[in-house]
Amino acid sequence: MNSSHLKHTQQLVLACIDGSAISSAVCDYSAWIAQRVNAPLKLLHNIEHQETPVVSDLTGNIGLGSQEHLLEELTQLEQQRSKLLMQKGKLILEAAKERVQLAGISDPITAKRHGSVVESLIDLEDNIRVLVLGVRGEDHEKQKGKIGSHLEMMIRAIRRPILVVNTDFKKPDTIMLAYDGSEAAEKAVDMVAISPLYKGLTCHLVCVSNIAEELIQQATEKLKKTVDLNLITAALKGKAEQELCIYQENHNIDLTIMGAFSHTRLHEILLGSFTVKMLLKTKKPLLLLR
Repeated sequence: MNSSHLKHTQQLVLACIDGSAISSAVCDYSAWIAQRVNAPLKLLHNIEHQETPVVSDLTGNIGLGSQEHLLEELTQLEQQRSKLLMQKGKLILEAAKERVQLAGISDPITAKRHGSVVESLIDLEDNIRVLVLGVRGEDHEKQKGKIGSHLEMMIRAIRRPILVVNTDFKKPDTIMLAYDGSEAAEKAVDMVAISPLYKGLTCHLVCVSNIAEELIQQATEKLKKTVDLNLITAALKGKAEQELCIYQENHNIDLTIMGAFSHTRLHEILLGSFTVKMLLKTKKPLLLLR
């Protein structure tokens, strides 16, 4: 099997990019992860088509005499728009490829797909080791204080580690592992314990709970076996998302790791999703595990 085929079949770091400003940081974090875990890096640009095409939207009630001529013009406009989106996608991928090459990735893979980004990710899921994307896409990047319209759907659909980027790149030295004893949190502990991504970093194991000290004890036993990980623990009480974000700022945390959507849908409807609250409140990238 040649190296090119291996690159396309083994699990890789997948970076979802568009024309938003945050895509530069998505490239940077993806390159950092790919080098740390020694995995190929793939840059994906998805072209989502309008739900209501321009032609069908504008030709409903036009006169018979002008309908054929106008329909032809509108069809041409749609074709031109499609060509422009293709060209834009090509330029976005070229710029992203150059950026990750400068960061040390010698041979990144680039891909352009059409249709729903969620469907694209589900299709690619088996080959994803880590998915990296921005907290908001190009269509919503001016809506500060909100998350992208498809972000929650993507996190729920993909059972792979997902790094949500919300700020310019800073090489992580200090991470926070938000632990609550849930199945997803246990997965996060196991991942930190064995992954080369965290080697040599300072890890703050933080639990916000009435039984925080008891929970921390069971996670600490796993993490203390980890080679080359400086472990600090903190047992806190209060509102989890509030206390975690305060701790994050006070201790200059570069990256937070936590389980995602570990409660039932009914719990989230009644009390709101803790994952969404963290995505809205945190000022540093969030690595989510399902």
